[in-house]
Amino acid sequence: MLYKIEVEDERGLWHDVRGDDGKVLVYGSADEARVALAERFPVLVQMEKFAGGKRTRVIRIYEDEER
Repeated sequence: MLYKIEVEDERGLWHDVRGDDGKVLVYGSADEARVALAERFPVLVQMEKFAGGKRTRVIRIYEDEER
């Protein structure tokens, strides 16, 4: 399974987190993705623990079986 991370903007829209090359960042495990999320957005991740509401998330990527 592969995972990606997303961040919610001020309008409530979710966006993929991308690397410097513009490609969506993909991780091999949910734990790896959560660590990367905390490293890139430490304030948002900490706020979620105390203030409630989600502004970040880890999403599982499903493979397209038709390919």
